[in-house]
Amino acid sequence: MKPMSVKPDRQADRPVVMRRRRGGGLFRWIVALFLLMVVAVGGGSLYIYQQLQPVEGEQTAKNVTIPSGSSVRDIGRLLEEAGLIRNADMFSYYVKYKGVAPELKAGEYLFTTGQTIDALLLDMTEGKTVVSAKRFTIPEGWNVEQIAEHLDKEGIVAKAAFLQEVDKGEFPDYPFVAQIPASKERKHRLEGYLFPETYEIKKDATAHDVVSKMLAQFEKEWKPEWTTELQQRKLTVDQAVNLASIVEREVTVDKERPLVAGVYYNRIRDKWPLQADATVQFVLGKQRDRLTFEDLKVKSPYNTYTNPGLPPGPIANPGRASLEAVVKPAKHEYFFYVTKKDGTSEHYFSRTLEEHNANNAKSRGN
Repeated sequence: MKPMSVKPDRQADRPVVMRRRRGGGLFRWIVALFLLMVVAVGGGSLYIYQQLQPVEGEQTAKNVTIPSGSSVRDIGRLLEEAGLIRNADMFSYYVKYKGVAPELKAGEYLFTTGQTIDALLLDMTEGKTVVSAKRFTIPEGWNVEQIAEHLDKEGIVAKAAFLQEVDKGEFPDYPFVAQIPASKERKHRLEGYLFPETYEIKKDATAHDVVSKMLAQFEKEWKPEWTTELQQRKLTVDQAVNLASIVEREVTVDKERPLVAGVYYNRIRDKWPLQADATVQFVLGKQRDRLTFEDLKVKSPYNTYTNPGLPPGPIANPGRASLEAVVKPAKHEYFFYVTKKDGTSEHYFSRTLEEHNANNAKSRGN
């Protein structure tokens, strides 16, 4: 029997080769492209983020004037040149993205390096422009004439225009003005209500604007509960302001204002004349170190030596301490006071004329 011949399997002898899928290369390219896009977008986002950040460094005030009709790109250049933003182009894109371009207002602005773009945009959309202003200070105890002369001298408003507003101007926003008694004997209608303070006002402000600003400050300082307390004393606001103006002119040391107010309340209660030297000084029109007996006889409804009760109107514009002293006077039985003349600007207080004469002698000794 012949042995069976076996044919060699040529395919089995061939080395095994791993076949690659045709789609593998394409997948890798897609992954690589995707990663590249992620990196590009991430890098771009980081760049944009950095360009929109506030400028670092020491904070410095910068005046920037945006002309009328400026485009967003023009504004961006101005801000970049001033060192307030990093990139004018990015600023333009951001403004358009926010949709606030039509709201940006022209004008002069005062910015600070380090402000965010959103803060800059807020100022420009709200039109927070720099206002050229003048500053003036009215000391406590000045009267209307002194204030008018000072404002004229400082170039704020003309004296005549100011006095016209004080006496004839209409101020419906302030109800207390309507409650001021109409009197031919009253020298100036708004005397007492022009609150002493430091003010800042636009350069082109009118006399009406100035008076209105001072009345607004009085309204701000006057506490509503004061009116209630005065009603219990059967006093009007105008009478209180009147008395406070006398206290203001008579007293220098704040702690004594309630004491002096108490003296006048006692005199009013017992129907004594106030006999306030400050009212005579007001009539004379100038401050004197010492009044003579003839001065005390000067004919005027403001002379509290020759007329009972309060004068026709305030003699000055009182400050906070004097107004509060009249609303909350000290309770005592003093009827007299005299300056110590020892350099302290304080007073001796007394209950009787005899005590007062003794204090007067002591004062002259000082």
